[in-house]
Amino acid sequence: MEAETLALAQEIDFSLWALFARATIVVKLVMVLLVAASFWAWSIIIQKLIMYRKARTEADTFDRQFWSGEPLDELFEEIGADPDGQSQRIFAAGMMEWRRSHRTDGGMIAGATARIDRSMDVAIAKEAEDLQRGLSVLATVGSTAPFVGLFGTVWGIMHAFISIAEQQNTNLAVVAPGIAEALLATGLGLLAAIPAVVFYNKLSADADRIVAGYEAFADEFATILSRQLDS
Repeated sequence: MEAETLALAQEIDFSLWALFARATIVVKLVMVLLVAASFWAWSIIIQKLIMYRKARTEADTFDRQFWSGEPLDELFEEIGADPDGQSQRIFAAGMMEWRRSHRTDGGMIAGATARIDRSMDVAIAKEAEDLQRGLSVLATVGSTAPFVGLFGTVWGIMHAFISIAEQQNTNLAVVAPGIAEALLATGLGLLAAIPAVVFYNKLSADADRIVAGYEAFADEFATILSRQLDS
């Protein structure tokens, strides 16, 4: 009898597609949801890795250009009022407020330094929002995917026990397929959650470092303009 049971179990297809096809409709929906969440998370991960690399390269290039000794007015005329780079947009925000603060007689309107600082702070906040957009999706996938997978597993095991009760049979050929289908949901949940959590932590730290670089540049730029005001 045991040999017959093992033979029946060996004939069962345990491939991923077969497990999915045999699962109940609820477990199938859970699996599809987890696979979709995993693809969504990976699309955000790849997009952010490319974006952050581009942002770091642009910041390094502009930093060399800014400290090259070129006059600030000439640099502003070169990049324009609406440049493409993040560091350039912060610089442009400060320069535009600097120019607006000049009176027609050549003097400066009172409070110019504070307004320049606020203009660059607003520009930095916009860049930070753009850098961090989508990271909340990774956090959500990382925190909820294991529980969604666990729900699918619990539902699948419940269905497996119902099948056992209906067939009045507890041999391996009856139990194994249902348990395997149920555990697949948990596996998919972990497959979606682990990369999402790892890359959420990494990308959040990368975004914070990039924004810190923008803030440091804004402080240095504001110091230069303040020095020119005092002179």
